[in-house]
This record gives sequence, structure tokens and C-alpha cells, in this order.
Amino acid sequence: MTSTTSPSSLELLYRISREFASALDLHTVLQRVLFQSLKYVGGERASIVVMDDQGKAIDAAIVFGTRIQKSATYSLRETIERGLAGWVVRNRQPALVPDTSKDERWVQRPDDAADRSGAKAALCVPLVTRDQLVGVLTLVHPEPGAFKEEHLSLVQAIADQAAIAVLNARLYAESQRQARVMTSLAASASALNAALGVQEVLQRILDDTMRALQVETVALALLEDGDLVFQAVTGLGKEHILHKRAPARSGIFGRVVQEAQGTILPSISDEKTLAETHPFEGLEIRALAIAPIFAQNKVIGILEAINPLAKTFDTDALLVLAGIGNLAGSALQHAQLFERLQAAHKRYRELFDDNVDPIFVTDLEGNIYEANRQASILSGYTSQELIGKKILQLHTPRNAQVEMPVALKAGQTVSYEANLNAKDGHSIPIQVYVRQVFFDDTQALQWLMRDITERKELDKLREDMTAMIYHDLRSPLANIVSSLELLRALGAQQENETMETVLNIAQRSTDRIQRLLNSLLDISRLEAGQPIANRRSVSPTALIQDAVEAVQPTTNNRHQTLTVHIPDHLPEVFVDEDMMRRVLINLLENASKFTPPEGQIAIGAEERPGEVLFWVQDNGPGISAADQQRIFQKFARLTGKDGPGGLGLGLAFCRLAVLGHGGRIWVESEEGHGAKFFFAIPLQQ
Repeated sequence: MTSTTSPSSLELLYRISREFASALDLHTVLQRVLFQSLKYVGGERASIVVMDDQGKAIDAAIVFGTRIQKSATYSLRETIERGLAGWVVRNRQPALVPDTSKDERWVQRPDDAADRSGAKAALCVPLVTRDQLVGVLTLVHPEPGAFKEEHLSLVQAIADQAAIAVLNARLYAESQRQARVMTSLAASASALNAALGVQEVLQRILDDTMRALQVETVALALLEDGDLVFQAVTGLGKEHILHKRAPARSGIFGRVVQEAQGTILPSISDEKTLAETHPFEGLEIRALAIAPIFAQNKVIGILEAINPLAKTFDTDALLVLAGIGNLAGSALQHAQLFERLQAAHKRYRELFDDNVDPIFVTDLEGNIYEANRQASILSGYTSQELIGKKILQLHTPRNAQVEMPVALKAGQTVSYEANLNAKDGHSIPIQVYVRQVFFDDTQALQWLMRDITERKELDKLREDMTAMIYHDLRSPLANIVSSLELLRALGAQQENETMETVLNIAQRSTDRIQRLLNSLLDISRLEAGQPIANRRSVSPTALIQDAVEAVQPTTNNRHQTLTVHIPDHLPEVFVDEDMMRRVLINLLENASKFTPPEGQIAIGAEERPGEVLFWVQDNGPGISAADQQRIFQKFARLTGKDGPGGLGLGLAFCRLAVLGHGGRIWVESEEGHGAKFFFAIPLQQ
């Protein structure tokens, strides 16, 4: 198969150089080098291996006559490692082998057996340019001794011309690959940043990887409870992978996760290797590339590409896969956060619309721009009619005009009673709670209006019952008091000590009933806003002594110690004497009621700037922080059915009486350490 007609060496090299230089695609250049070598030197087959700057084989081509063999790179690996081509690469010298059966550098294959193709002749030369080895060219002739020294010189001359063309084509291919990588990563970044939902992001990751690497299957798994769970798969055999779990601490998956570094398995040919690398049955895997997915510098999963369509992965495949994996981690986290935000917003809307109380959202000037379903039902206005209305057009505060609470602090809530002005003209009693919130990233006011019609009706029944009790008991109580006074006068004449004791008990009981009835009447008057009229200057010492005297029999019966702390020269206070004495008696009776037998009770007063501070202390069970405001409400009771009884009106009366005098009242207590009630009465200016 030796060429019969040959032009001059210069003309030959000129033709070959032009043939090589007219192409930039590396595979095209390699094929032309092989065909030209066979044409002008001779032989039945030729191969060429392209090396990178580190001496690693990155591409190859094989030609049998006029037929091109595909997937040549890995089939020539053994030759490069220990064959004739490897010797030429290591020594950078050409080699002439007249008889392959007699040269140890030739790797003997089954085809080289004597009963098959037998011995051959071979030429192998390095491709060197600018002192850089770019490849190795091998020609094989079926007849031993067919190649001579002149053939070696000619093929070396062809190789010198081919080296420049191969280097240029390799550099061009590398630049094209880099451009493709950058374009692929840029397209992936743009697509992933535009996606919002998790499923959309997952699908775009798979599509971008499939398009960039040209593979049969792409799968993505995320770490969950120590395992990798495959959340998304596209391509062939996805039913064998989707939603499956794989250990994240063993096998190839574990290595990628633990080392945080990707890997490529270029050839998986046996079942044992497949079982070690991939735990899923029913999936044919020939080659595999895996890269970790990062988020905030932590591995959160893996991205794998299976079976490239070109049979082998490009050298930049892992770079592309790792780049998409890095983009995928951030995109997935953003998508997950977005979905959580959407879910939270949906839950908020559901809670907002389905709330049993009307809720309005206004700007700081009180213009309504959001209202829930119950707001429309209670007010009678449609949602469109409510938008734009002033909140104070919809309700009227009961006691005074409420200004817009624009200065509300975070977490603070303002509450007051009002009447909701419904569309049909009727008025609905409501309790209003208003607080400052952030709504759509702006400061706003949220108004919750609770219908208290039933509570008001119940309050009215209680007030009617209170008035009935007061009026129905007042007259017979007056008769009882008169009778007791008459009996006391008769008993004094007879000097009967037993009768005197009984009369004292009856007198104290009637005094308590009178105080209760007067407190009921005062509660009604004070709640109606009536001013306290019967005021005069009174000594705090006298008030405390009267209260102590009234409660002393009770504390004595319970063997409780009652101590009084009153400094000298306390200024007088301008109060309703009877009402203020009843406040102190109520506080002392409460202290005695909740203090165990033989316990300690103390009462006192002191002057403060502009006021006189009264206090009553016990060593009872104490009051929880949650109950310290509730106890001043009407009918509020803190004990169970087996505890001290009462109507729950005493402290409510105390609060109204003190507030009616322009003062303030509060309690300080810790559970298990007793309670101390305070109230302050301003001094007369």
C-alpha cells in the first residue's frame, strides 16, 4: 500500500501544510493528518493522540483505510501508558518497528496472533512544535518490513507540519470550550435567577445541565437526615431514581459530599463498579459525572450527569457541572425562602380574612386600605366601599374623641370602647384594639373591633340586678340597724354581756352589708361618669385607724398580726371620707382573706411629691403577673370553688374610687411571696 507516485518533498509538504491549515476543528485536523499520512506514506491504519500541556491524552483519532473509528481516546490509553506511542512520548524520539512481533515496545493484542493478522510494520513519531509535545502519530502496515528509513523521515516531516495545525486546533477547541462553558454558566445564572418556585428552579437546573453536557440523564439530590434524596430527575430511566434515597457517607456520593469535590467516572463496565458507584437498580450507566451543590459554603446536595451522548465527557464537563451546582445552591435557597414567604403570606391572608373579629388596616392618618371579610359583614359595607374611608367615620369612641395613635411604640396596644356606625344606621358596641404594624413594608395601624353586644347586655343585667339588690335590701337593712340600736339600748340597761357580744357581731355584719351596698351604688355612679361630690380634707391617719378598727375583729379571730406604719405629720387629703375608708377596709379584708391564720398583715401611708401613698401588704399566696391587671375588673375572682368567696366587686370599687379622686392604684406581687397593694391620692393644690 506504498504510494507509487510522489511529488517532490517540498511540493508534498506544501500540499500537506495547506490541507492541515485549512481547518480549525480539531477532529477534522486529526482525520486529515491520518488520511494524508496513509496516502503519502502508506499503511492500513493510522492513529493520532493529542496531548495537553501536562502530557495527558485529551483527544484521539483512528483510521482504518477510509473508515474512521469513534471513541478512540480511551481505546488508546494502554498504548500511551506502556506501548510504542508511550515510548515515543517519553523519549520524544521517532520509532521504526520493522516487525511488531519482535519489538517489546509493541503491545501485543489478540489480533496480532499468528493465526490472525500476525506481525506488522509500524512507524511512530512525536508531534512537537516550539519545543512542546502536542501529540503522537502512529502508522501500521500489515506487512513486516514494509516501512524503511525514508518512510520514517517522511512521516516525521508530515508530523512537524501537523504539530502546528494540531496545536492551533487544540487551542481553538479549548477557547471554544471555554466560551461554551461561560455561555452555559451565564445562561444558567440568568435562568436560575429568573425562577422563583422550587420546582421551577429544579427543572431549570436539570434542563441547563442536560443542554450543556449533552447527556442521557440528569439527577439532583438534596441532603435530608443524613441521606441524599433525589428531588428531581430528567431523561432516560428517571423512574429508577426519582424520590429514591442514597447514603451520604459511603460510596461515590459520600466521597463527593464529604470531600466537597466533584468527580468523573469515564467508564463503568462491570456490575461491581456500578453497584459501588450507583445504588439504584434498573439503570444502565456507562459514564458518570457528579458535582456537589453548595449553599453558604456548605454542601447541601449533589448534581449528577449520566451517559454522555458522545460516549465520553468533555474535559470541561466537571467544570460546567460544578459551576451549575454552585449556581443551583443559591437559587434553591432563594426559591425555598420565596415559597416560605408566599406560604406565610397566604396563611396571613387566610387568618386575616377568616378572623372572627373585624380587622381594618389604615395608614397613620386613618385612611382604610385593607379590611377583612368580617369587617364587611359587621359594618354592612362592601370591601370596595370601606377602602378609602376614614376609620373614625366608622366608629365613635364612648368617652372622648380618640386621636390617631401615630406615636404607638412597637408592641404597644391602645384599647377603648366605642360604637360601630353600621351602614344601615344602627350602632353596635365594640371594643377597639389598635396597634402599629408593618404592612407591605410600610408603617400602618391595625384596628381590631370586637363586637361586645352580648357583654354589654350581660353588664346591663348585672347592673339591673345590683340596683335591685341595693334598693330591695336598703329598706329592710335600715330596719335591722334601727332594731339593733334599740336592742343595744335595752341591753345596756340590763348589763347583759352576752347580749352585747351578739349585738356587736350583728352590728359588724350590718356594717359590712352597708359597705357592700354603698360600694355597689358607687360603682354604678362612677362608671356613669358622675363626679365625687362629698369631699373634704381628711387625715390619712384617721382613715387608716378607722379601717383597722373595722377589720380588727376579723384578724383577731384568725389570729393574724396587723401592724400599722404611719409617720408623723402626714398632710391631709381632699377625699370622700366614707368612700376612701371603704377602699382601705376592702384592701384589709382582702389581705385577711388571703393570708393564712397567724399570718402577717401591714398597712401604712407616706408622703410623696404631690401625693400621699397608701399601701396594704399580706403574706398570702401572691398574684401572677397575668392576673395583676385582671383583678381590678368587676366580677374578677382568682380562686377556685374551694378558695375564699366573694362577688369580685371589692377591687373594682377600689379602682373606680381611686381613679375618681384623680389617683392611681396598682399591685406588686410574686407568686408564693404575698402581695402589696398601693394607691396614691394627689394632694389638694
